[in-house]
Amino acid sequence: MKLRLYNTLSRKVEIFEPIDPNNVRMYVCGPTVYDRAHLGNARPAVVFDTLYRVLHLLHTNVTYVRNITDIDDKIYDAAIRNGRTVNELTEQTAKWYHDDIASLNVLPVSVEPRATEHIKDIIEFIGELVAGGSAYVSDGHVYFDVNSFGSYGALSNKNVGELIRGARVDVSESKRNPLDFVLWKPIDERFNLGWESPWGVGRPGWHIECSAMSRKYLGDHFDIHGGGIDLVFPHHENEIAQSCALSKRNVMANYWIHNGHLNINGEKMSKSSGNFFTVHDLLQKYDGEVIRMALLMTHYSAPQNFSYDILEQAKNILDHWYSSVRAAPENQAAGLVEGLVPEVLEALLNDLNTPLAITILSGIKDKCDGRFVSTCRRLLGIMMKHPDEWFCDVTAEQKAWINSKISERAWAKKAGDYAKADEIRNELLERGIVIEDTKDGSIWKTKN
Repeated sequence: MKLRLYNTLSRKVEIFEPIDPNNVRMYVCGPTVYDRAHLGNARPAVVFDTLYRVLHLLHTNVTYVRNITDIDDKIYDAAIRNGRTVNELTEQTAKWYHDDIASLNVLPVSVEPRATEHIKDIIEFIGELVAGGSAYVSDGHVYFDVNSFGSYGALSNKNVGELIRGARVDVSESKRNPLDFVLWKPIDERFNLGWESPWGVGRPGWHIECSAMSRKYLGDHFDIHGGGIDLVFPHHENEIAQSCALSKRNVMANYWIHNGHLNINGEKMSKSSGNFFTVHDLLQKYDGEVIRMALLMTHYSAPQNFSYDILEQAKNILDHWYSSVRAAPENQAAGLVEGLVPEVLEALLNDLNTPLAITILSGIKDKCDGRFVSTCRRLLGIMMKHPDEWFCDVTAEQKAWINSKISERAWAKKAGDYAKADEIRNELLERGIVIEDTKDGSIWKTKN
């Protein structure tokens, strides 16, 4: 079976042919950590987690790298505004991000590099570009020379003239060309934070961070590069230019995959409009699986109009599915039956058609032949709970406490502290909560 994906670079659906079938390599641009994760952060996390699951099914090993941007003007501004150090702010917000997407059943990635941990790699990358004539130093800045890369604009399908006229680019007298972009810049007077470099104390530009980190963990040429559609220009266009200029290759990644925009009630999400949803806020009202299901109900490449109505539709679907599973034999309800629903797999292999996969599953839920739960869990990251847990009458605060105890028990078991693990199990049992360990992790239900 072959996976087919829409490639932004070629502007068509292509059969996915990995460079090395035994180690598929994927890089996805992660969050800039300065505040709570919003739904715009959640959509790519869920989309590429779904792709990660499908790739894992098809290939022996998948190396999935998703970075954290912890050097950015927004971070510095937020730190000043909140009276915190940059490190304090990024540590807190990165933890929030991890907690929130874990609630959406997003799997841990293979590597999660941070820009601040790769300054040496970034400086070396920039130095090679300067030495090779693709970058130049001007007024304490280092800029990439767009004219040195003949294929600039191929990803966004625009020529340089169009990009100059239509793109929002930084204007500076230090540049040779308005499209030239910064690789290194001096420290900001507002926030005296920087690193020593051959060009003075400063910090890297945004685009160079991802190129340096993807090169370190995946090499000069890898399979998939992903992110939101808003990153096509200038971020991904600039990544291609600087990475290919350095490697002397024509290609950085073979497949460029982008998820569509996310709107709220038909309008662009913004704090000023009052329609800004964070994942944390929604988790106070809805289970994480509801949010994930809602995100999967629209094809990843299409714009998504998110609303409370869609969340209610998603909850209704999951209520029906869990009801069907509850009526099935216990081994099926616990997801112990192996096998996948082939029609669902076929839908996902066709450019991750999650809406069709959900339709197919809704049509067979009443049969619940044992492959239903396995398919939902392995491929879509939903139906991870026991039906009794799904329908139990506990508050969001109580659920959070139970889940924290289960997480604490998992760490105790990993450390070999089985006495502590048993103590936690008994503590939960005293409160009427029964833990069941499955191959997919621990689930809980209320004691009958």
